[in-house]
Amino acid sequence: MRIRAALPALAGAVALTGTFLSTPAQAAGGVTIYRVYFDSPGTDNRSNASLNAEWVQIKNTSSSTISLKNWTLLDASRHKYTFLDVKIGAGSTKKVRTGSGSDTAANKYQDRGAYVWNNTSDTATLYKSSGTKADSCSWTTRDPSDKYC
Repeated sequence: MRIRAALPALAGAVALTGTFLSTPAQAAGGVTIYRVYFDSPGTDNRSNASLNAEWVQIKNTSSSTISLKNWTLLDASRHKYTFLDVKIGAGSTKKVRTGSGSDTAANKYQDRGAYVWNNTSDTATLYKSSGTKADSCSWTTRDPSDKYC
C-alpha cells in the first residue's frame, strides 16, 4: 500500500526535476561555441583574407533570440572581442572573424592585424555581459585545422 502512495509523489518529483534542471547549454543562456577554425588554410601571411579564414562560430541553441550586447570572446592570452548591440536568433549561428570587414548578420569582425587563435593549442571562452562564463572550447595539435565543440 505504501508503494502505491509513493509512486505518484515519485512521478511528480521526476517531472519537477525535468522541468527545473537544464542542460549546460540552457544554463549558459542557450549560446555555445559551436566550431573554431584556428588554422587558416595556406601560408600564414597576415593578409586580411588569411586572418578572416580564422574564426569562432557561436550558436544559439535556444528557442528565442538572445542579446549578445557586451558579451566577450577571449583566447587563452586574453585577446578580447566585445559584441556590440548584437542579437542572435533562435537556432542561428554567427562567426567572429579575426581580420577586418563589414559586420553582417552572419559575420562579425575583430579588425585585428595578427592571428588570435593558436594552432598548437588554445581555448576560446565566451562570457556573458555579467562576466559569467557561457561556454568554452579547447584544442591541441591532435586536432586538424578546426574543432567542433
